Amino acid sequence: MSAYLLINVLVILFPLILSFDRRVSFFKQWRAIFPAIIIVGAFYIYEDVIATAQGNWSFAERWAGDVTWLGLPPGEWLFFITVPYACLFIYGCVRSYIPEKIVRFPRFITWLISGAAALCAWIFRDQGYTMVVMLVFCVTSLALGLLRPDLLASRQFWAALGLSYGAFLVVNGILTAVPVVIYGPEAIWGIRVITIPLEDFFYNFCLLSLNFLLFRIFLDAGAPKDSEDRRWRTANPLPGELAGPGGLGSVTNPVAAYRFLKTRHGN
Repeated sequence: MSAYLLINVLVILFPLILSFDRRVSFFKQWRAIFPAIIIVGAFYIYEDVIATAQGNWSFAERWAGDVTWLGLPPGEWLFFITVPYACLFIYGCVRSYIPEKIVRFPRFITWLISGAAALCAWIFRDQGYTMVVMLVFCVTSLALGLLRPDLLASRQFWAALGLSYGAFLVVNGILTAVPVVIYGPEAIWGIRVITIPLEDFFYNFCLLSLNFLLFRIFLDAGAPKDSEDRRWRTANPLPGELAGPGGLGSVTNPVAAYRFLKTRHGN
């Protein structure tokens, strides 16, 4: 087994085992998880194949192995399954253990970020990896702002993203320090955080956010119309409305008090 395959196994091992934890019951959400991973992964693999062919990066045969499919080693294919699964597991844990809270996130910021990313893609159009990352970052920001702005206002979303970035620093740090992945100097800015190219932070945001976005779309689509998960989709719940999965609370009243009032008044 190559070192790259071993890294993938270690990434997914504990999240897969802990998916059957009673509090999280992550395995019950597989119907929404795997479609999200497959759709996002297919896009990233397509872009990866093109980027590798163009020389934006390559893979060290010593660590990735000499077997490739469409120019990518098996470890690279698995990367787009194991990493998103592990990060979606983190998101599932956050939703189970951390009460939801709506945070202020003005929508115009999304449009400003998308515009800035599109401008960067144009300015650095001669740097293959930088241009693609900025374009994908632009599209991801627009998708979040248009399809699910409630995620951008969700404390759980940002908490899961922050925790996932911690894991990202470890895994991507190993991949770029060994190095398993070798970046073409003409394809990137050349700015690195320790050993990680700055572009990878935008790359990782897009990979995780798109998985979180599709996961929530598929998960909520399968929820009963009157379920608490459905009501949680609203970025600004009405006073007394359940605002979290499992009835974690409401905007103005604790859910226990709200249920008491419903019983007391016969509503």
